[in-house]
Amino acid sequence: MNTLIQKKKSTEELRHEIKSATDIEDYLIQNKEELQLPHLSDALHLMLSQKEISRADVVRGSLLDRSYVYQIFSGQRTPSRDKLIAIAFGMHLSDAQTQTLLKLSHNQELYARAERDALILFALQREMSIMETNDLLFTHGFTVLGTTQE
Repeated sequence: MNTLIQKKKSTEELRHEIKSATDIEDYLIQNKEELQLPHLSDALHLMLSQKEISRADVVRGSLLDRSYVYQIFSGQRTPSRDKLIAIAFGMHLSDAQTQTLLKLSHNQELYARAERDALILFALQREMSIMETNDLLFTHGFTVLGTTQE
Protein backbone atom coordinates (compact mmCIF):
# COMPACT_ATOMS: atom_id res chain seq x y z
CA MET A 1 0.00 0.00 0.00
CA ASN A 2 2.92 2.34 0.47
CA THR A 3 3.23 2.24 -3.33
CA LEU A 4 0.76 5.12 -3.30
CA ILE A 5 3.54 7.50 -2.29
CA GLN A 6 6.62 5.59 -3.42
CA LYS A 7 8.62 7.39 -6.05
CA LYS A 8 11.82 6.71 -7.95
CA LYS A 9 14.08 8.56 -5.52
CA SER A 10 14.32 7.97 -1.81
CA THR A 11 13.62 10.78 0.62
CA GLU A 12 17.28 10.71 1.56
CA GLU A 13 18.27 11.20 -2.09
CA LEU A 14 15.93 14.17 -2.35
CA ARG A 15 17.35 15.66 0.85
CA HIS A 16 20.85 15.30 -0.56
CA GLU A 17 19.78 17.01 -3.79
CA ILE A 18 18.25 19.89 -1.82
CA LYS A 19 21.43 20.26 0.19
CA SER A 20 23.63 20.35 -2.91
CA ALA A 21 21.24 22.47 -5.02
CA THR A 22 22.44 25.91 -5.98
CA ASP A 23 19.01 26.95 -7.23
CA ILE A 24 15.77 25.76 -5.61
CA GLU A 25 13.79 26.46 -8.80
CA ASP A 26 15.97 23.98 -10.74
CA TYR A 27 15.48 21.40 -8.01
CA LEU A 28 11.69 21.86 -8.10
CA ILE A 29 11.58 21.56 -11.89
CA GLN A 30 13.83 18.49 -11.98
CA ASN A 31 11.87 16.73 -9.23
CA LYS A 32 8.33 17.80 -10.08
CA GLU A 33 7.02 14.23 -10.33
CA GLU A 34 8.79 13.23 -7.12
CA LEU A 35 7.05 15.98 -5.17
CA GLN A 36 3.46 15.23 -6.16
CA LEU A 37 1.35 12.96 -3.99
CA PRO A 38 -1.89 11.39 -5.21
CA HIS A 39 -5.14 13.05 -4.16
CA LEU A 40 -6.76 11.48 -1.09
CA SER A 41 -9.90 10.41 -2.97
CA ASP A 42 -7.76 8.66 -5.62
CA ALA A 43 -5.85 6.81 -2.90
CA LEU A 44 -9.09 5.78 -1.19
CA HIS A 45 -10.52 4.39 -4.44
CA LEU A 46 -7.31 2.48 -5.12
CA MET A 47 -7.40 0.99 -1.63
CA LEU A 48 -11.06 0.01 -2.09
CA SER A 49 -10.15 -1.78 -5.27
CA GLN A 50 -7.16 -3.52 -3.71
CA LYS A 51 -9.17 -4.58 -0.65
CA GLU A 52 -12.12 -5.60 -2.86
CA ILE A 53 -14.63 -3.85 -0.61
CA SER A 54 -17.37 -1.32 -1.26
CA ARG A 55 -17.98 2.14 0.11
CA ALA A 56 -21.02 0.67 1.87
CA ASP A 57 -18.63 -1.71 3.69
CA VAL A 58 -16.54 1.30 4.73
CA VAL A 59 -19.62 3.09 6.06
CA ARG A 60 -20.61 0.06 8.15
CA GLY A 61 -17.09 -0.44 9.48
CA SER A 62 -16.38 3.22 10.24
CA LEU A 63 -19.57 4.26 12.08
CA LEU A 64 -19.67 7.41 9.94
CA ASP A 65 -22.66 8.83 8.12
CA ARG A 66 -23.11 7.32 4.66
CA SER A 67 -23.39 10.62 2.78
CA TYR A 68 -20.33 11.99 4.59
CA VAL A 69 -18.22 8.96 3.59
CA TYR A 70 -19.41 9.22 -0.01
CA GLN A 71 -18.49 12.93 -0.06
CA ILE A 72 -14.98 12.07 1.16
CA PHE A 73 -14.58 9.45 -1.56
CA SER A 74 -15.78 11.91 -4.20
CA GLY A 75 -13.35 14.57 -2.98
CA GLN A 76 -16.15 16.95 -1.95
CA ARG A 77 -15.23 16.83 1.76
CA THR A 78 -11.89 16.76 3.53
CA PRO A 79 -12.08 14.55 6.60
CA SER A 80 -10.59 15.38 9.97
CA ARG A 81 -7.83 13.14 11.28
CA ASP A 82 -10.26 11.14 13.44
CA LYS A 83 -12.72 10.68 10.56
CA LEU A 84 -9.91 9.41 8.36
CA ILE A 85 -8.81 6.98 11.08
CA ALA A 86 -12.43 5.78 11.34
CA ILE A 87 -12.40 5.22 7.57
CA ALA A 88 -9.16 3.25 7.93
CA PHE A 89 -10.95 0.95 10.39
CA GLY A 90 -13.87 0.68 7.98
CA MET A 91 -11.46 -0.36 5.24
CA HIS A 92 -9.59 -2.79 7.51
CA LEU A 93 -6.29 -1.04 6.83
CA SER A 94 -3.03 -1.93 8.52
CA ASP A 95 -1.24 0.59 10.68
CA ALA A 96 1.18 1.31 7.79
CA GLN A 97 -1.69 1.87 5.34
CA THR A 98 -3.39 4.16 7.85
CA GLN A 99 -0.19 6.18 8.21
CA THR A 100 -0.08 6.50 4.40
CA LEU A 101 -3.64 7.87 4.34
CA LEU A 102 -2.80 10.34 7.09
CA LYS A 103 0.25 11.54 5.14
CA LEU A 104 -1.76 11.96 1.94
CA SER A 105 -4.36 14.02 3.78
CA HIS A 106 -1.68 16.22 5.36
CA ASN A 107 -2.69 15.04 8.83
CA GLN A 108 -0.30 14.11 11.59
CA GLU A 109 0.59 10.44 11.55
CA LEU A 110 -0.24 8.28 14.54
CA TYR A 111 2.48 8.84 17.12
CA ALA A 112 3.41 5.96 19.42
CA ARG A 113 4.41 8.36 22.23
CA ALA A 114 0.91 9.87 22.40
CA GLU A 115 -1.28 7.62 24.55
CA ARG A 116 -4.45 7.88 22.42
CA ASP A 117 -2.46 7.28 19.22
CA ALA A 118 -0.71 4.33 20.86
CA LEU A 119 -4.10 2.78 21.66
CA ILE A 120 -5.22 3.26 18.05
CA LEU A 121 -1.96 1.77 16.72
CA PHE A 122 -2.41 -1.19 19.08
CA ALA A 123 -5.93 -1.73 17.73
CA LEU A 124 -4.86 -1.43 14.09
CA GLN A 125 -2.00 -3.87 14.56
CA ARG A 126 -4.38 -6.41 16.09
CA GLU A 127 -7.04 -5.86 13.41
CA MET A 128 -9.60 -4.80 15.97
CA SER A 129 -12.94 -3.40 14.83
CA ILE A 130 -13.83 0.22 15.41
CA MET A 131 -16.24 -0.88 18.15
CA GLU A 132 -13.47 -2.77 19.97
CA THR A 133 -11.18 0.22 19.48
CA ASN A 134 -13.80 2.59 20.85
CA ASP A 135 -14.20 0.38 23.93
CA LEU A 136 -10.45 0.60 24.43
CA LEU A 137 -10.41 4.38 23.94
CA PHE A 138 -13.40 4.91 26.23
CA THR A 139 -11.88 2.73 28.97
CA HIS A 140 -8.80 4.94 28.92
CA GLY A 141 -10.81 8.17 28.95
CA PHE A 142 -10.29 9.23 25.32
CA THR A 143 -12.66 10.44 22.63
CA VAL A 144 -14.02 7.58 20.51
CA LEU A 145 -13.92 7.38 16.72
CA GLY A 146 -16.60 7.68 14.06
CA THR A 147 -19.57 8.75 16.13
CA THR A 148 -19.91 12.52 15.74
CA GLN A 149 -21.03 14.59 12.78
CA GLU A 150 -18.82 17.26 11.21
